[in-house]
Amino acid sequence: MTEAPASHSRKGPVMIEIDEAPVQTPSTADPVPDLAPLARPAAMERMAVLATRRPSALARWFWRLFTALFTFVISFAAYDFILRLIERNAILGYVALALTGAFVAVLAAIALKELAAFARLKRIDTLHKAAAEAATRGDLHGAKAVTDRLLTLYAHRPEINWGKDRFNERKGEVFDADGLLGLAEVELLSPLDAAARREVEAAARQVATVTALVPLALADVFAALTSNLRMIRRIAEIYGGRSGTLGSWRVTKSVLTHLVATGAVAVGDDLIGTMAGGGVLSKVSRRFGEGVVNGALTARVGVAAIEVCRPLPFTKGTKPSVSGTVKRALTGLFDKGQTSE
Repeated sequence: MTEAPASHSRKGPVMIEIDEAPVQTPSTADPVPDLAPLARPAAMERMAVLATRRPSALARWFWRLFTALFTFVISFAAYDFILRLIERNAILGYVALALTGAFVAVLAAIALKELAAFARLKRIDTLHKAAAEAATRGDLHGAKAVTDRLLTLYAHRPEINWGKDRFNERKGEVFDADGLLGLAEVELLSPLDAAARREVEAAARQVATVTALVPLALADVFAALTSNLRMIRRIAEIYGGRSGTLGSWRVTKSVLTHLVATGAVAVGDDLIGTMAGGGVLSKVSRRFGEGVVNGALTARVGVAAIEVCRPLPFTKGTKPSVSGTVKRALTGLFDKGQTSE
């Protein structure tokens, strides 16, 4: 019986062929990631959501009753004070009565001014809705009524006199609603659109500059809020909606509601990607990048304000884009920062 030969294990080094890894050089190495995320301007986002949130019925009744009770207490205290003062000293009592009467007259004038501001804003809203309805239905008579009301609204605006003359000369040649509204939009609203775009660009530039150059805490938040509120009020005034304090708040709330409804309250990734692709956020400091983002958010708010305050919807005219507005507003603002680093 023969035994099978024992297998001998192979001794010695074992060679394993592997692919050579490429040599990393500073030019081919990946860039160092920025561990700190780019700050998002959440202040305006939170303000938009809070401002457009509808209060509950209980909260509304609380403020109504509180206002009524506070007014009653103040009125009764003033009445009792004046009567007692007249009993003690007639001259001082009548002086207090005259001052109180003057104060009430000023309050009444302020109330009338606010009511007039609300009436103007409602007039523009009604005109906007009527123009959209006439364009949808193709109603030529409705479009003529809208343009007549628009001419009345801008009767005392000397900066568009040339456009009004042009519109009056050419309106007889148009026989459809879209053409008539488009003619009014081009001839009457083009100068106002240009002025509104300049306001948006100036506000975006201011917010971006403050964010980039002022290192104080909450300075960018304060600059963004104040600049946006001032910009919204100026755009409303450009389109004929001169407003008081409460009227400005109504316009601001309408703009923020529009932003929330359209989902444009936050700066989108596409816009930030466009900025980063152009080298703005990658070549300058992180603070400058935050300034660009805050400026872009301000431009979004400005475009929404133009849409809300404009008496005619965009048909023939070109709606301003956020990216184009930001590029025009920030052209040359960060060039020095890029070259210096």
